[in-house]
Amino acid sequence: MALAVVRFESEGRIGWAAVRGDRLQPLCNGRISTGEFIRSFSANQLQSRQEQTVPLAGVTILSPVTRDQQFICLGANYRQHMIESGIDPDVKRFNMVFTKSPGSIVPFDSQLIKPRCVRFLDYEIELGLVIKKAITHGITVTEENLGDYVAGIVMLNDYSARDIQIPQGQFYKGKSFRTFAPIGPYLCMLETNEMHYLRELQLTLMVNGEVRQKDSTANLVFGPAETLTELSGVHDLAPGDLIATGTPSGCALTVPTPVKQRLVGLLPEKKKWELFLKIQAGRTQYLKPGDVVESRIRSTDNRIDLGVQRNLVVEEV
Repeated sequence: MALAVVRFESEGRIGWAAVRGDRLQPLCNGRISTGEFIRSFSANQLQSRQEQTVPLAGVTILSPVTRDQQFICLGANYRQHMIESGIDPDVKRFNMVFTKSPGSIVPFDSQLIKPRCVRFLDYEIELGLVIKKAITHGITVTEENLGDYVAGIVMLNDYSARDIQIPQGQFYKGKSFRTFAPIGPYLCMLETNEMHYLRELQLTLMVNGEVRQKDSTANLVFGPAETLTELSGVHDLAPGDLIATGTPSGCALTVPTPVKQRLVGLLPEKKKWELFLKIQAGRTQYLKPGDVVESRIRSTDNRIDLGVQRNLVVEEV
């Protein structure tokens, strides 16, 4: 059965624990990485442990993905998000892949710091896959063997500075500011026979109580198996590495239709980006100091629940 685990700090000590209602069952102490934890424990082993529990309320929950892991992201991977971005999901044959700085990783309840240089701060709820074992060559991952390669799942938010990402052509820079990747609270460890849940999860993001994003992983264009197959042909992956699978439609960013994009492409470079910034300036959906972003991912039968993220947007001082 799926098991939620957390990485936590208590009285200056860091450890990992299984979540048992409102209490934690400590599993190990020490500053071990996500990869080291996954190498040491399986979901079955975690279920069988019977150590004394401690109150969840008395500890500080940390990100379940440590900063020494690779952080790989997919762009425009939900059908409706592709369509609103001017991409035909039925003819797309490959993932849009980029990376995000591990330095952007923070705990699930961290404040989101809006840099002074950023005007258009956007939200992107995402399901994250945590790698189970090393991948060192091209492989074919299927629904049948997916459990050999995915240890578990996390919730994350890929916050983005659109006025840096788009005009500067800087995905990495626009998405890697400090605090731009809250992860957790839970790492949900899945057993092999539970991989079907990766296509049965509901994602919901609200800003100040208003639903902005809502979709199901059933609408992923490139699922976990296809994605791992593609990535395995490019570079190595290690246990604990994180793959963010993309965000649903409903972001603050607005993208012109393909026809308008072709027309805008005829403009001088300076005019083109002046027009882009003018259009985005009219979007009231971009995040402002004082906004609260709340995110949730759970399965349709509620057997999988990745918890709740709440991030208060604050101005950089």
